[in-house]
Amino acid sequence: MAIPESDIDPYSDEVLENPHPSHALLRDLGPVVRLSRYGVYGIARYAEVRAVLEDWQSFSSARGVGIEDFSKVKPWRLPSVVLETDPPLHDRTRGVQSRVLSPLALSALKEPFARAAEDLVTRLLDLREFDAVPELAEAYPLTVFPDAMGMPRENRRFLLPYGDMVFNSFGPRNANFEAAVRDAAPVIEWVQAQSRRENLAPRGFGAEIHAAADRGELTEEEAPQVVRSVLTAGVDTTVSAIGAMLHCLARFPDQYDRVRAEPRLARNAFEEAVRHESPVQTFFRTTTRPAAIGGETIGEGEKVLMFLGSANRDPRRWERPDDYDVTRRTAGHVGFGAGIHACVGMALARLEGEAVLSALLSRVARIEIAGEVRRRRNNTLRGFASLPVRLVPA
Repeated sequence: MAIPESDIDPYSDEVLENPHPSHALLRDLGPVVRLSRYGVYGIARYAEVRAVLEDWQSFSSARGVGIEDFSKVKPWRLPSVVLETDPPLHDRTRGVQSRVLSPLALSALKEPFARAAEDLVTRLLDLREFDAVPELAEAYPLTVFPDAMGMPRENRRFLLPYGDMVFNSFGPRNANFEAAVRDAAPVIEWVQAQSRRENLAPRGFGAEIHAAADRGELTEEEAPQVVRSVLTAGVDTTVSAIGAMLHCLARFPDQYDRVRAEPRLARNAFEEAVRHESPVQTFFRTTTRPAAIGGETIGEGEKVLMFLGSANRDPRRWERPDDYDVTRRTAGHVGFGAGIHACVGMALARLEGEAVLSALLSRVARIEIAGEVRRRRNNTLRGFASLPVRLVPA
């Protein structure tokens, strides 16, 4: 059978605002669809997305996880030496990141992260009503994550426009991309400077990555690139995930009540928000050889767009996929990817999300939407530009 075609534009304002109707149409068309606007293939069903994520030999990241094929087009940005490499280079750079962000390393952060969350929630309770995006979803990661990296306090907010640029660059060079890169130079310069050894504290994730170069595990040129890859992924995705969790708990007050009654569900409440909202909506791969997807074969050198957000709401995989359920078994969701390129910082994001929710549970009886909710427009990330909330004290 011929692979069906669709003129759906996954980067249109309409789809970015509400992707779910388009995702349902793409899933129903078949396991693989030709997206005629961009000349790429799209996969929106869970089984096929998971299969592609786990087959790096056929579906390469080294030619870019965005729409541009690095073998044909010079990238606007420096490719990531972790996210956009395949073995054997990927194994070396990823191995350093995995050790630096290991469960043992993160266990030492649990207490200071919890304390920072409690201090922030105490201050926000005095306000009662506030915009949860700048005041909580952004404020918390911009405090604890750069501290853990060993970064100075000045200009930390540059991490937000930097992440916005990078994640927009995975899509086409549309209005979202152009707006994100308009004032790129000082932000890029700052992030590159923060990735160098001399600008990082002697203790922290950044220093540990540079120490790997001293041991010969990375080259001197690779070490700041690995630091930069952590900085790229360490804030924006967590900001979007915490915003998603707050939005879900406000929209589904019965679920917030359930977590308050059973605080052990806090970790799963965060995980379910990642499945339900999928902060990272899409990523690309490039075929290295003729490859089979859902019984169809596509040729070498083709771009394949994985709809992670669609896979996480595929009724073929999930019961009541559009419901937010803090008791759901979320194992297997692709909100953090899967395979060798699964998000190396997922444990750090979980630690932050659980710390924020735990601080809220002990002090807040209810989270309410208190104004107009506005979505953020980004070619890859799904999050909020504004999320006005009201906290009802316990």
